[in-house]
Amino acid sequence: MKKIIIAALLVITTATAPAQVNRTQALINAALKGWDIELRMGYNLGGTSPMPLPEEIRKIDSYSPGLPLSLEANFIKRFDTYKKWGLLFGVKVETKAMETKATVKNYGMEIIGDDGSRVAGRWTGGVQTNVENYYLTFPVLGTYRVHPRTNIKAGVFMSYVMRRKFNGYVYEGYLRNGDPTGEKTSFTDGQTASYDFSDNLRRFQWGAQVGVDWQAFKHLKLYADLTWGLNDIFKNDFKTITFSMYPIYVNLGVGYAF
Repeated sequence: MKKIIIAALLVITTATAPAQVNRTQALINAALKGWDIELRMGYNLGGTSPMPLPEEIRKIDSYSPGLPLSLEANFIKRFDTYKKWGLLFGVKVETKAMETKATVKNYGMEIIGDDGSRVAGRWTGGVQTNVENYYLTFPVLGTYRVHPRTNIKAGVFMSYVMRRKFNGYVYEGYLRNGDPTGEKTSFTDGQTASYDFSDNLRRFQWGAQVGVDWQAFKHLKLYADLTWGLNDIFKNDFKTITFSMYPIYVNLGVGYAF
């Protein structure tokens, strides 16, 4: 008897499984009616910089972007009959990073001594800066299909900084304690002094975003987005660096359209 019951249950399950799958797929299709979904992976190329460069920064000696990657899911709602206009909502986990060396004069600085003490003033000489911030980003963009395979997008993004890093060291120069006329402390012959402004970075950042994507195949897209931060990366009460700095990056990558 038990064998008969088990056999009957297997037959019923086998018979109803395709119907259950079809019902689930139908529910998903109904929920997503009028929506396009895409997953994207990209690379952020750019930097965190004042615009324009202030007179304190005399020369950029070197630049390296590091390995700042992004993973993103986008949901696009089409409005008109021809599906030209739409609204995109996205969620993205990304890194924005760079390493630079620059020659500066009277650059606001707070160095950390070997005993942990801090001395603030104006630095003249070389500065290495390391930036590596991890973001949870939410773009909201209007989209327009200019060609069956090409979309242009524009809007805003909002980011929460999950992990903050803005540090480096100074070398081959001198620090004027307090202001440009203060006591002079020199660092030469390979001497360096570190600094760390990571805790002074604000958690919330926002800005403008524009971009374009091209559908190379049925499901594969290539894209390029420019993001430009519009609020200073540092908190309002941070006065050591005397000018505002903004993250400006181009995100290049590939996407899969469902």
